[in-house]
Amino acid sequence: MKALIRYSPLLLLALLWEALARFNIVDSLALPPLSKVAVAWIDLIRDGELITNGEASLYRAFMGLLLAVLFGGALGIAMARWRMLEIFVNPLVELFYPLPKSALIPITVLWLGFGDGSKILLIFLACMIPVTIGAYNGARGSEQVLVWSARSMGASRLRMMWDVVMPSALPELLNGIRTALALSFILLVSAELIVSQQGFGYLIGYLGSTGAYEGMYAVVLTVAFLGFAADRLYQILMQWLLRWRE
Repeated sequence: MKALIRYSPLLLLALLWEALARFNIVDSLALPPLSKVAVAWIDLIRDGELITNGEASLYRAFMGLLLAVLFGGALGIAMARWRMLEIFVNPLVELFYPLPKSALIPITVLWLGFGDGSKILLIFLACMIPVTIGAYNGARGSEQVLVWSARSMGASRLRMMWDVVMPSALPELLNGIRTALALSFILLVSAELIVSQQGFGYLIGYLGSTGAYEGMYAVVLTVAFLGFAADRLYQILMQWLLRWRE
């Protein structure tokens, strides 16, 4: 019952969408009925177009996000523990943080071409920033007393980082990863709309250019629900990873 109440706005939005299109309150070319969008979605599944392009997009998003988590997390924690590294890297992070990430699309294409590599690099570079900031803020918040205690008990620097600093940094790091997760979907579709021959973004652009608006909306909604599901699953993972705090 709670889930029904929580997601009832989505049901109301779907009903409103259908009504606006069916009663021609909004031109059906601009906003096809949701029922026709659902039929187009089924057709795209049967044809294999949605599956094939979806696999390409999700692979790019996963690889870019994975690299961002590994490198960004390590970099953020290292910045918090080594002053010289912080002095060198922090201005770079501050410089690139407000930069519109879509501005990196032509640069990554220039470096790696139109294939998977440029999309993965774009997601990696953009998503690494929030992950790095989250890890850095979290690691800086670790209690110095615990660090000194671990060192006095003979813990190596690596063991101290893993047993003391990492648990302290985990909540902020996970929040940074959540931001990066949403950003990966945004950038992926943006890049594929402009410079790709496969993927969700490419399919949206292709269907829109050929006038297949029902299919175009079907792909847009697919991306939206995949992003929604990924965020909900990630929140469950966060609760599991942070259960020790309770």
